[in-house]
Amino acid sequence: MLRQILNKLPRKSSSKNAENRDTLYSNAPTNSRSSDLGTSKSGNLTTSLPPGNSVPDAVKSYSNKNVRGANLKPNGFVLSSSYEALPGFRDVPNAEKQSLFIKKVSLCCVVFDFTDPTKHLKEKEIKRQTLLELVDYVTKANGKFSEALMQELVKMVSANLFRAFTPQPRENKVADGFDLEEEEPSMDPAWPHLQVVHELLLRFVASPETDAKLAKRYIDHSFILKLLDLFDSEDPREREYLKTILHRVYGKFMVHRPFIRKAINNIFYRFIFETEKHNGISELLEILGSIINGFALPLKEEHKLFLVRALIPLHKPKSLAMYHQQLSYCIMQFVEKDCKLADTVIRGLLKYWPITNSSKEVLFLSELEEVLEVTQPSEFQRCMVPLFRQVAHCLNSSHFQVAERALFLWNNDHIENLIRQNRKVILPIILPALEKNAENHWNQAVHSLTLNVRKIFNELDPELFKECLLQFQEDESKEGEVAARRESTWKRLEEVAAKKAASNEPVLVFGKAPPSTTSL
Repeated sequence: MLRQILNKLPRKSSSKNAENRDTLYSNAPTNSRSSDLGTSKSGNLTTSLPPGNSVPDAVKSYSNKNVRGANLKPNGFVLSSSYEALPGFRDVPNAEKQSLFIKKVSLCCVVFDFTDPTKHLKEKEIKRQTLLELVDYVTKANGKFSEALMQELVKMVSANLFRAFTPQPRENKVADGFDLEEEEPSMDPAWPHLQVVHELLLRFVASPETDAKLAKRYIDHSFILKLLDLFDSEDPREREYLKTILHRVYGKFMVHRPFIRKAINNIFYRFIFETEKHNGISELLEILGSIINGFALPLKEEHKLFLVRALIPLHKPKSLAMYHQQLSYCIMQFVEKDCKLADTVIRGLLKYWPITNSSKEVLFLSELEEVLEVTQPSEFQRCMVPLFRQVAHCLNSSHFQVAERALFLWNNDHIENLIRQNRKVILPIILPALEKNAENHWNQAVHSLTLNVRKIFNELDPELFKECLLQFQEDESKEGEVAARRESTWKRLEEVAAKKAASNEPVLVFGKAPPSTTSL
């Protein structure tokens, strides 16, 4: 009875419990994944700070009871009204500058929502100025960065940059044949902060004061994968920064080079064989162009497999025009380093040669000319038969740009010399297409170029030309006879069928009467 009465009496809340209720910040999780870095529907910013670190006075957490009108986040954080700038680096002694740097980095872990440009204008500007101070400090640093500084900086960069993209609704214009380069690029509203964070990361990676042996603990495989994910950003300004940053990371952290190449390969595989949608293929290829340029000779088997399994199949997607220039450069780097790869590349182009896409066909012909220009005679002889069968097909294309681009191959001196040396094999393949063009191609420019190429062969080897021409005329005559016999056979069949139909008799098919329905 006495215990029941005591239980009804009000209890005083302990100061320790009150303190724990008001301070939700001390045991905050440190997950920097993109799913934990977004903004909530009800809020404008989120924070991501490591546990056990000192929290700047500018960022505090309160319970709903203690802050009226507070905009509470999913992780329980709010923006304190005292979000103020910290002292400048000039105002503190040199011994305290790295400590101040870490505090400023923690301040910048607050991620603002830029979808509403009217909210938190003062705080956004404070953060931008703080980021600029950090960039200036990293640029002018004259002493090695401490491990604690690296750790906090990488966490802040992760909190600001690594995020889940929400693709803008737009029609699939690639599939409909429209050029996406004519579209207005999508600009990220948070770019005023993102740009400075990218610049900070770039300066940090490029700085001679960054010890690669220490920094690789934080710029690790997980960080690199998330950095590569950002290449799918629709903002071209961000992709341009990422291109430079990744190239610097590749140069500074030699231990990560194989992993970076493999990760880029996986992006290409997913793009080629699964999605055919990615915004950063051209930037990734541009990075690879300079990487391939630095490959040592002789080329490793790993690098040759990369050419065969990733680069050549990149000719398959419909959006080839968006990155063809960079892809062609990478292909040429391989061929120039190892001329024996020319046959592999040409056969790869023939494998993925477009059938119904004329604009892609023009790109293929342009790339083919570049490859042939550095192809040695021995490699040319390996692939010239299937190659000029395809060229002959292009010569007879009803799309005048395809036919014209194929005829332009004879304007290249090196290619013409290769053709001259192997004319006994090439002319019999190519002459029928030339004759058909000369007789009935609708485009005057194609007709004129065809006559010029025909004249080159005639002047080069009149006897061979005459022999091939006679063979072509003979084949045409035989085809005419076969066509006439076929037409005559069909006419006889029609006449016989008409007579049998009139007399209700079964029609003989190849000398045999069809089975009667009664026997069935």
